[in-house]
Amino acid sequence: MDKGNVTNVDKEDNDKEYEEICYICRRPESRAGRMLHIPQNICICVDCMQRTFDTMGGSGMMPQDLMMDPSFSNMGQMTTETEDGEETEEEKSSSGKMPGIRFLNLGDFNGMDGIPRNQRVKKSKKKKKEKPVFDIHNIPAPHKIKEQLDQYVVGQEHAKKVMSVAVYNHYKRISHEKESQVEIEKSNMLMIGPTGCGKTYLVKTLARLLDVPLAITDATSLTEAGYIGDDIESVVSKLLAAADNDVERAEHGIIFVDEIDKIAKKKNANQRDVSGESVQQGMLKLLEGSEVEVPVGANSKNAMVPLVTVNTKDILFICGGAFPDMEQVIKERLNKAASVGFLADLKDKYDNEPNLLRRVTVEDVRNFGMIPEFIGRLPVLFALDALDEDMMVRILKEPKNAIIKQYQELLLMDEVKLTFTDEALHEIAKKASEKKVGARALRAVIEEFMLDIMYETPKDDNIGEVVITKEYLDKTGGPLIHMRDFIKLPEKEKELPEHVAE
Repeated sequence: MDKGNVTNVDKEDNDKEYEEICYICRRPESRAGRMLHIPQNICICVDCMQRTFDTMGGSGMMPQDLMMDPSFSNMGQMTTETEDGEETEEEKSSSGKMPGIRFLNLGDFNGMDGIPRNQRVKKSKKKKKEKPVFDIHNIPAPHKIKEQLDQYVVGQEHAKKVMSVAVYNHYKRISHEKESQVEIEKSNMLMIGPTGCGKTYLVKTLARLLDVPLAITDATSLTEAGYIGDDIESVVSKLLAAADNDVERAEHGIIFVDEIDKIAKKKNANQRDVSGESVQQGMLKLLEGSEVEVPVGANSKNAMVPLVTVNTKDILFICGGAFPDMEQVIKERLNKAASVGFLADLKDKYDNEPNLLRRVTVEDVRNFGMIPEFIGRLPVLFALDALDEDMMVRILKEPKNAIIKQYQELLLMDEVKLTFTDEALHEIAKKASEKKVGARALRAVIEEFMLDIMYETPKDDNIGEVVITKEYLDKTGGPLIHMRDFIKLPEKEKELPEHVAE
């Protein structure tokens, strides 16, 4: 085969792996549709070209006219002139639609392939969608939802029960909204719990089971409109991106606003509170339900990015935060109720109570710094328990994707079996509890002592099993190593040769 032909074939195969992106809104061809090519080999989508025409006051021409124009498809060809120096009739007719503008393909002069590299992006491979466990149009009973959550999340029985009922009522309300004459309000949630207790993991698991788009955003980056930072509407644009710009699917999604305690009202603020109370006030209509214009394929609004309208009436909002000083607020309320008289309780009565957050009320959240209007739009309030040593052990081995199972799977790829003794699991949980960061400390502890094992095991093919013991974790001994059982050789083959025996 000719070398030039091979090069052309490789070039065509390479082009199939890439798709053009809009020069203005940066959306790929798979999302924005067919691209328009203008001089300097720039690609622009139809939406951005229409906005450009509107900004210029309109020229009586639509982007679709360019796509149907025969001169547009042959814009790389230069204009031809007759011997008298006049343009041909065909050129006059094609150039008459946009007077004074000629399309030149400058890539022909530069020896380029027609499209700048910075305007091409690799096509994303379509992932095989797994069948969802639940159908949101036929949502199962709350106990069925909790059964599925139990397979992934250990403990937190009260939190899982509350979330199952709230999600059941929310999607049942959506499916029967047209049939019922009674308008049911949605049940947004506010969860309070110490760091590492599973707030984000619960929401992620719930969204995966329901197969609905999920957007997780951080409240610390939100500011009042007009200030540096993310606008309130950016949380909806993230949900739209998670739904592949499908507005109808996004309107049935879940938005999880983490670190919600960071937008509490500042108590001693002499300046304007642009990231505290102002953000709470800006989120009021969003939580209740309103039509929001959000940009498609971008985080901020500008003249060249198309906007779509998303109704947040059916979007479930879940807010979560650690509320680090909430225990003190609860203690003040409880001590104030019984701190006078002969039958008064001791002030340190609640100091050693492990799950004091279970006693949280709306009054405590308001005293913490959340405005009443904001709390009123989050009617479902519940707290998660702090993790003790026994719960840490269960987290290590019980869930479907437990941390221990992940490391066993990694070593199984090297045909090595990994085993943990019960004493070792309790020692890991004890070390993780001392770090005071919840379940996140478990992986940090395991990574520390698994480093040498993951490094040394692939060196020796004779290793068949590694047993992690408490002595290894205490650094008073090492792990137990079991070698593989090889096939024994026959006795006569094991006999020494005569000259060696002599």
